[in-house]
Parts: sequence; C-alpha cells; structure tokens
Amino acid sequence: MKTIGQMQLVEQEGVSFLAFPQLMQLSWLNHAFSTRLGGVSTGVFSSMNLNFNRGDPDEHVLENYRRFCDAAGFPFDSLVASAQDHHTEIRQVTADDVGIGITKPRDCQSVDGLITDDPGVTLVTYYADCVPLYFADPVHHAIGLAHAGWRGTVAGMAGKMVQAMQDHFQTDPHTLVAAIGPSIGSCCYEVDDPVAQQVLALHAIHPDECLKPAGEGKFMLDLWGLNRKILLDAGVPDSQIAVGKVCTKCHADLLFSHRVMGTQRGGMAAFMKIKP
Repeated sequence: MKTIGQMQLVEQEGVSFLAFPQLMQLSWLNHAFSTRLGGVSTGVFSSMNLNFNRGDPDEHVLENYRRFCDAAGFPFDSLVASAQDHHTEIRQVTADDVGIGITKPRDCQSVDGLITDDPGVTLVTYYADCVPLYFADPVHHAIGLAHAGWRGTVAGMAGKMVQAMQDHFQTDPHTLVAAIGPSIGSCCYEVDDPVAQQVLALHAIHPDECLKPAGEGKFMLDLWGLNRKILLDAGVPDSQIAVGKVCTKCHADLLFSHRVMGTQRGGMAAFMKIKP
C-alpha cells in the first residue's frame, strides 16, 4: 500500500480508497474514503463519482457505489447517506433507515452528521474540499461520521458529535478515537476577513494558531488544526486524534476538489460501518 499524507492508499478490484492506519487497527470497524479512481462515470465526473444530482446519470452513480462497496467491503444494501447543507444537525440511524439517500429518497433536510451503534448500517457522508470527521467508540462499539466545512467547523460540529455520542451511547470522550480526513489543507485554503473573524471568535481554543495572514485581508485557514482543537476541548485525548494530512486541492488528480474544479465535478464519500 502507498502512503499519502498520514493515510494509506488501498487498491482493491481496480478501486482506490484511503484509510487511516489508526482506524484500521480496530478489528470491529470498517471505514474508507473514496477517491476519483475506479468508477464508470465519464467527463468531469470521471470516474468514481458518488454524488447524485450533479448531472451524472443515476445509473452511473449507483454502479460506482456497487463497485466501491464490493472493493472496500461494505454491503451495498446497508448504506444510509446524509443530507448536508453546512449545518450541525446530527441524526441517529438504524437498519430501518438503510437506502436513504442512495436507493431511497432523502426523508429530511439538513443532516451533516450521522451516528449509529447498529452493525446493519453503513454511514455515508459527502465531500469535495470540506472536512470528513470519523468517530469510533471502542467500548460501546458506536460510530459517527460528520461533514464540516468552515461553517460547520466554526459552529462546533466536532464537539457536537462527541456530545451526541455521549447522549446516545454513553460514550466517554477519553476513550473515543477520532480522525480528520482528506480536505483542503492550510497550504491551499485562503479565506477572507469575515471568515477569519468568525474563526477568531472561538477564543477559548486559541484559534489564531490556525490562521496565517496571506496579505490583502486574506488568511490561510487550517481546518485540520481547528477541528483538532475542538476535539481536544471536547475531551478527546490528543493521542487518539488522527489527522490524515491529505489536501484535496494538492491531490486533485486523485480527489475531487471544489476549489480546483468548481461546480462541474464529481464528489467523494466517507464510509464507516461496525462489523457484525
């Protein structure tokens, strides 16, 4: 396997995906983050596009899901997808919800985080520069996936996921394992002053360490570092937070990036499942 950043690039059956070494050590868990490689989509969606409603025929997207699931070890009929819009709503799902967002219509709006302790469910969330957050409770065998762009990050999605797992599964943050997945890195993520001011408003966690002036009222924002600080503040030990350090813009040959491609592109997905 090839290493990219702090993640492993795995290839199975012609499909490539990324995984965290720390999560791979948890025998009860399966997880993955898709790449652009190994699907049937063409043109700007080439080739492993996992986003519906972008102009790629649904039959291509569904075939991509089938190929990805076969390669990465997720039952296709266990998928439950989010309904993201840069907020911090979190939904607990069970086997009764399988198919939602994939083979069944979404039944709600504004769900950027999913949690479960049901082995019959595979959680799915979507990305093209925003931050994927993975959560694994090794004591209660509960998991969570969350989407956090700058808005979700500033609104505390990482901490809200920790709290939701405490509320629903009695998760102890000190035993929780968290991982920060591929997204646009501080090397490439330029933001303007209004965004920087919202980041700086999180003064309790010293957010200034995650902003570097770039001139002309612009800043380079470190979403990985900011989410790590929020996780630490929520009680997750530093030694149990994995940072993938894979920038979507720097690796646009491997990953879809909104900053590189704009709206004419495919999208990636994070997957997480408790093994039976």
